[in-house]
Amino acid sequence: MDSGELLLVGFGVAICLAGGWLWVSRWSKVRHLLDTPTSRIRSAAQGYVELSGILHELAEVPPLQGPLTGSPCLWWRYRIEEYHSNGKQSSWRVLEQGSSERPLRLADATGECLIDPRGAEVWPARRQRWSGNLRHPRGLPPTGVLAWLTGGRRYRYTEERLHAGEPLYAIGDFSTVGGGRQGFDRQASKMQILREWKGDYAGLLKRFDSNGDGQLDLAEWQRVRLAARLEAEDRHRLASTRPAQHRLARPAQRQPFVLSSHGEEVLARRYRWQASGGALLCLCGALLLASRLA
Repeated sequence: MDSGELLLVGFGVAICLAGGWLWVSRWSKVRHLLDTPTSRIRSAAQGYVELSGILHELAEVPPLQGPLTGSPCLWWRYRIEEYHSNGKQSSWRVLEQGSSERPLRLADATGECLIDPRGAEVWPARRQRWSGNLRHPRGLPPTGVLAWLTGGRRYRYTEERLHAGEPLYAIGDFSTVGGGRQGFDRQASKMQILREWKGDYAGLLKRFDSNGDGQLDLAEWQRVRLAARLEAEDRHRLASTRPAQHRLARPAQRQPFVLSSHGEEVLARRYRWQASGGALLCLCGALLLASRLA
């Protein structure tokens, strides 16, 4: 087998593997979206849940501003690319990109939930793309005749945003603190407090070294453990009286974490198309391999 044949075989293996991965990963997302029922925030179970509601601004916190347009928003993602041309080949190279990490406040008819967007696959409805001759654009993109007079193709800018008042579909790991909903592991809580106290051993001696010999004997350690248990129970009692605070974040397991301005059906349809494309790509790779190895 010559080098050309080996190159074709390698190409066939690569597109077969890439298509297979795309097929399996996207179909897995479709199943997670469709198999997870939509929950109400107040009654949602702890763990992997699907929520749907309206975005609101955080209390006493000014809104963010899009880094390229300066538009007020609740979340942003941007990318700056530079155009490169070398003879017959041309491409866009990414120079800068990033996204905001401030929590989002989602509300439905039953309550509110803070969403940590870090690690999420976000599909916002607001997306702007334009070109220019400056590395960093100055505010909103020009329109009409002004865009034609000042436009350029050296740099391309993309900014996506989530705004207050927009609907949001979210699926991820849900947890609640306060409101009496969290469980209480007395032993684990006591051990945590003991570790905190041992970090300040001088303070521990000052509180429990009753005979002043500079160390804690067996009886004194018994008092330390009893005090730690009572402290754990007091902390749990105090946490239970606080209003429930709901949070949604990236799951620890490899489950989809998706935030979208579009509904479940739109997302599922998009993932189905991507899965179909992956299956077709995998089939093309398999056919190429079969033709080369036959």
